[in-house]
Amino acid sequence: ILGRAIKNEYITLGVLGSVFGGAFLATRGGSKQDTKAATPAIIEKVKEAVPLNAGSSEEEELMNSIRKYIAEAEKEAGSGHH
Repeated sequence: ILGRAIKNEYITLGVLGSVFGGAFLATRGGSKQDTKAATPAIIEKVKEAVPLNAGSSEEEELMNSIRKYIAEAEKEAGSGHH
């Protein structure tokens, strides 16, 4: 660079730092208000789009337990965050 010799170690560290730094900055996410506002609408669309039909009583019990687990997890997620 500019006629000077640069050690391979420095080039490697610079490239790795740029890659990981760029990845960190790209995956930081947006503001919390944007994600909270969009999340319930997406969840409702998915619930409407995916019908759960049980073929037997065991499957129905499993579906109900899954629904109960999801409802509890949503309740905890809603009250657990700041």
